[in-house]
Amino acid sequence: MNLSFFDQFSSPSLLGIPLILIAMTFPALLLPSLDNRWITNRLSTLQLWFINLITKQLMIPLNKKGHKWALILTSLIVFLLLINLLGLLPYTFTPTTQLSMNLALAFPLWLATLLTGLRNQPSASLGHLLPEGTPTPLIPALIMIETTSLLIRPVALGVRLTANLTAGHLLIQLISTATVALFSTMPAVSLLTLLVLFLLTILEVAVAMIQAYVFVLLLSLYLQENI
Repeated sequence: MNLSFFDQFSSPSLLGIPLILIAMTFPALLLPSLDNRWITNRLSTLQLWFINLITKQLMIPLNKKGHKWALILTSLIVFLLLINLLGLLPYTFTPTTQLSMNLALAFPLWLATLLTGLRNQPSASLGHLLPEGTPTPLIPALIMIETTSLLIRPVALGVRLTANLTAGHLLIQLISTATVALFSTMPAVSLLTLLVLFLLTILEVAVAMIQAYVFVLLLSLYLQENI
């Protein structure tokens, strides 16, 4: 029984071909496409307004040099939002519950921000490893601690996103299983668990959106430190 709860997190395949690529590229079909019309429909206008709002929120903590990353950061948060929300639908697979995928997103972008800082302002970037006014005997220990905290950032990004989404999916499956199992014996308790399931689903929608925003926001803060 315990293994069946985790089967939803295994990467689906058909005839030995992994279908995770289809799950990752499907959200692109929901994005607005370019056209030559001056007047667009309401859906396209709403999508463009939402993307513009996200871009403004992400660019607030960044200076003008960081605005070059607007396309990358906005595309990433829209990608994560769509994948997280589509993963809440029944009989769907959520690629962001895979730690390997989240690390593959976090590590290259974190490394790019780090290399940007080392190229543009190496002294300031290396200065983050040693706080000003540190006593001389504590310098080696603080350098090791700060270096470890710097290197663990991409791991923390990936693990945070994976853990929050995985826990939410497991809770939804556990409560839905209990609702079905109790329906024949205790209908009143089953209706109560159904209400809890409905509230939990609303909470998971909020968690899916918040975790996508936090993932990209932390990357933007890492970028701000290096520019």
